[in-house]
Amino acid sequence: MGTEIAQRSTQYAGEDRRWLDGGFHGQNANRDVTLDGDLFPVGTYADGRVASGIVLGVVTATKLAGPYDDTAVDGRQVAVGHLLNTEVVRPGARIVTAAVRHGVVNENLLPAGHGLDAAAKVDLSRVIYQNL
Repeated sequence: MGTEIAQRSTQYAGEDRRWLDGGFHGQNANRDVTLDGDLFPVGTYADGRVASGIVLGVVTATKLAGPYDDTAVDGRQVAVGHLLNTEVVRPGARIVTAAVRHGVVNENLLPAGHGLDAAAKVDLSRVIYQNL
């Protein structure tokens, strides 16, 4: 039998969720989302790592998530939550993960390039934003 076994490596790093305040408050309200690797521009995220805390939007036609973009016309102009876990995203990848849509967020501790703007805050009305 000519079964091939492809090797795959995974890198792990400590998660930085300081942006998520209030402990587990709201964590039972997380939304499952499937990330579409094709929506995350290559070279934008170091080693393909999309940091927890970025704002996500969902493409209406595919129901797949990508970075929130208030200027998009495919559905991603509506914020659905903040990425809970840092994920390594590659073109063609589909990654099931969680989006935080309720709780307390320390806005000043969100990662660089998080995408949060005034319109996203309106969409995420169940999130309390604060600056510590």
